[in-house]
Amino acid sequence: MANHKSALKRIKTSEKKRLHNRFYARTMRSSIRKFRELTNKDDATKGLPKVVSLIDKNAKRGIIHKNKAANLKSKLTRMIAQL
Repeated sequence: MANHKSALKRIKTSEKKRLHNRFYARTMRSSIRKFRELTNKDDATKGLPKVVSLIDKNAKRGIIHKNKAANLKSKLTRMIAQL
């Protein structure tokens, strides 16, 4: 266990941030999973901006890397093109 007051505070804040980041990452992953299950091209084109927005927000927050965000968006747009 931590000996310094600052270390105790760091433990609390890092746990808060971990849960916060986990929520946003989990939300993004589940929305991507639901998006990939779509088979109708019209539904997919309507849903793409919402999923891309979630990906961009997570990249901006530093939850995922910007290159990972770009790769995810690219794969999702290619998926729509193949429908």
